[in-house]
Amino acid sequence: MTASSIQKIEEKFKTEIEGCSNREELLRVKGSFLGKQGEITALLAQIKDMPKEERGSFGKDVNVLKGKATKLLNEAMEKFDEAQAQKNKPDLSLPGTGRQMGNLHPITQTIEEISSIFKKLGFAVETGPEIETEFYNFEALNIPAHHPARDMQDTFFIDQGHVLRTQTSGIQIRTMENQEPPIRIVAPGRVFRHDRDTTHSPVFHQIEGLMVDEEINFKHLKYILRLVMQELFGAKREVRFRPSFFPFTEPSAEMDVWSPEKNCWLEVLGCGMVDPNVFDAVGIDHNRYSGWAFGIGIERMAMLKYGINDIRLFYENDLRFLRQFV
Repeated sequence: MTASSIQKIEEKFKTEIEGCSNREELLRVKGSFLGKQGEITALLAQIKDMPKEERGSFGKDVNVLKGKATKLLNEAMEKFDEAQAQKNKPDLSLPGTGRQMGNLHPITQTIEEISSIFKKLGFAVETGPEIETEFYNFEALNIPAHHPARDMQDTFFIDQGHVLRTQTSGIQIRTMENQEPPIRIVAPGRVFRHDRDTTHSPVFHQIEGLMVDEEINFKHLKYILRLVMQELFGAKREVRFRPSFFPFTEPSAEMDVWSPEKNCWLEVLGCGMVDPNVFDAVGIDHNRYSGWAFGIGIERMAMLKYGINDIRLFYENDLRFLRQFV
């Protein structure tokens, strides 16, 4: 192997390096010349078979070639790496893309806002199962077996003794079974009723409340509910109570809120004093304790609060609608 042969390999290496257009091609050239089977590596392997007097100068020339090749290869690598970095560098003159943050559903926001108001008034928030026994959903609430609410056309029955709860009142019953008065709770959650008309949904949300203590009367009920509505809709919002009937309260009433937008009264909740039969079902002495309860439809409250006129908007998952409630 002569010096001219080494020179040819060097020129060939330079030519191939200059012809590379990307990093992958550089790696291929590196393997061809400096890899285990590469041409420069093969020159180094020949040294041991050469005469002693030729080994020194030849080995020196080959190592110089290897050093030049390695330097050229590294410079070419750095050049491509720098070009790639410039290519990937963000253009700071372009407007930012930003990131769309999520937000709570308006129904969830309404539940949290109402719950927060009651927490300030000393009420605890309780939860319970969505599949209830007939006892907790009906019997303990003074709804006997012959009551129309227990018909198949009004209630989703799971089996002979279990239903999808039609109200969160079962949470009130469970609380009174396990807690001695005084009791102050609210119970938010999903409820299910067999409604199929265009103005109702078979799945909706309620928040019910219960207060039990000695010497509780209807004035306490009216004061608390009026305060909550004015916290939600403003101190000047008018409210009124109308006589009504519910199996689990006596006397009973419905509460209306005045809607300036619709120029009419809108019903927002039912309420009343806890019926003595309900206290008897949970073992509370109705001669000593009294209490009141209420039930609010969350969708109706959200529609009134945000000026929404179609309940279906809550369930269509249209981001254009939902992003308005940040």
